[in-house]
Amino acid sequence: MFPTRPLADNFMDGDPAWLAYLTDHELVTRFVVFLGVFVSLGTLETVAPRRRNRLSRWLRWTSNIAILGISNGLLRLTFPVLSVGMALIAQEHGWGLFNALHAPTAIALFGSVLLLDLAIYLQHVVFHAVPTLWRLHRMHHADTELDVSTGLRFHPIEIVLSMVLKLMVVVALGPPVIAVFVFELLLNVSSMFNHSNIRVPLGFDRILRRLVVTPDMHRVHHSIDRRETNSNFGFNFPWWDRLFGTYVAQPHAGHDAMTIGIERFSTVRDLRLDRMLIQPLLGPADAYFLERKNPTDD
Repeated sequence: MFPTRPLADNFMDGDPAWLAYLTDHELVTRFVVFLGVFVSLGTLETVAPRRRNRLSRWLRWTSNIAILGISNGLLRLTFPVLSVGMALIAQEHGWGLFNALHAPTAIALFGSVLLLDLAIYLQHVVFHAVPTLWRLHRMHHADTELDVSTGLRFHPIEIVLSMVLKLMVVVALGPPVIAVFVFELLLNVSSMFNHSNIRVPLGFDRILRRLVVTPDMHRVHHSIDRRETNSNFGFNFPWWDRLFGTYVAQPHAGHDAMTIGIERFSTVRDLRLDRMLIQPLLGPADAYFLERKNPTDD
């Protein structure tokens, strides 16, 4: 049964009953959140699209959703525990920075989410800078349209490598279990949100992108222009791009006229699932070498 103590108390005190409930129901909770966000954003894209899509959703969505299924299946086959389970193990053994320092729960919670997000930002930069890793990551960039389904489109091997990184960071940090659970939810939701093709009023976008990565902000990252591809690496929070000089406010060609994708993989054939899976083996790596950018005012 669900723990009878108040929810906030269970969160903050690491109550064993709550942790057992959380780990037992993690997959169901994440699936319900995923489905609700995906359907909501997909509907908004139909009602208030930011850009006019040239292609039918059918081919892209079936391939992008299929790649998500393959990635999740591979994760379950590869790892005995994932990030939330590893956080529980780290807590039980006292591993990691926050466990060693016996940090107050609130500090450990917010600090863990922040540092996990920084790790994902740095990982994203590395996947652009290293040719072999770029081969994997470019499949994500090769989508010729940008919408909620693009947030699911990552090569399965990239997903496995990303999980290896997260497990290492979890062991090093010793974060509260709930912090890892919240971070994973945020990562999934933000990936769908910032890839979505929804129209956010410009005035609201200028305010919102101070707190989270917005669709307009992240769309720049999917530009065919390599200088813009090497910008706006953040997933959840926009602060890292501003701090490290990788922030670009708007695409040079404008959101309506900009071209999305990678020129070499821009045909309808390249959107098929089989072509997506073998794409890392096709052609030269064409690593997008990073260039430091000056922060651009909104």
